[in-house]
Amino acid sequence: MYDRILVPTDGSDVAETALNHALDLADRYDAEIHTLYVVDIDSVNLSLGTEQVDRLKQGHYEEMDEVRDRADAATGTIANRATAHGIDVVEHVSAGRPHKLIAEYAENHDIDLIVMGSHGRAGVRRALLGSVTERTLRSTHVPVLVVDHHPE
Repeated sequence: MYDRILVPTDGSDVAETALNHALDLADRYDAEIHTLYVVDIDSVNLSLGTEQVDRLKQGHYEEMDEVRDRADAATGTIANRATAHGIDVVEHVSAGRPHKLIAEYAENHDIDLIVMGSHGRAGVRRALLGSVTERTLRSTHVPVLVVDHHPE
């Protein structure tokens, strides 16, 4: 039923909670985990300047240490946990609008299920404007499992 499961991540505890569900499903169905970190160019600090934002849009995040480190840490955490469970994993980083790139990635990589948290780092501001999760639900025809996170 599930051969490829996408776990979008922003490195938050919510994404980590979603990963637990994805790992369980991947183990049960012998599925591959794909993890995607999207550098949200709409949220990028304006102090970066136009040239650096344009470089992000073109996918040149590697040259920006802080952005690269955050992306690598987020996807690396998922990759390490999946590998520890004997699950194959594919890591990917993109820059753009998260919900659009999640939907595009799912379509372009024949993803069978997207597993994501109900909200991530953006907090109240994102909740008032409509979350990445809500926008992803409206942007894709791939089934989406939304996992709620309850802090201890």
